[in-house]
Amino acid sequence: MAASKDTAVRSTAQIEADIAQARDRLATTLDELAMRVHPATVAAQTRARVLASVEQKAGQVYVAASGAVERAKSRFVDEKGQPMPERIVPVALVGVGAVLLLAAARKRRKG
Repeated sequence: MAASKDTAVRSTAQIEADIAQARDRLATTLDELAMRVHPATVAAQTRARVLASVEQKAGQVYVAASGAVERAKSRFVDEKGQPMPERIVPVALVGVGAVLLLAAARKRRKG
């Protein structure tokens, strides 16, 4: 019953003011929704997600590569960090031999 008294007491101006406020809130909400679904906004959000994913993957690759380099390096240096020629020389010779074989194979194909 008290609610009906409050409603009866409200003036036309108060009701119109309430309607105007509701209309403004609705317009703001519609503007926000339009901005969220705008193609430029969707594209920017998608781009940001893709970039974040790429950066995360790049970080993981960097960590993995750093670990692999450290593991490889540890096979060719001693605990003091000094090179171990008895391990380096055979690997270098194999590498040089592989390059020479590839060069010879290319030369045969061209000639």
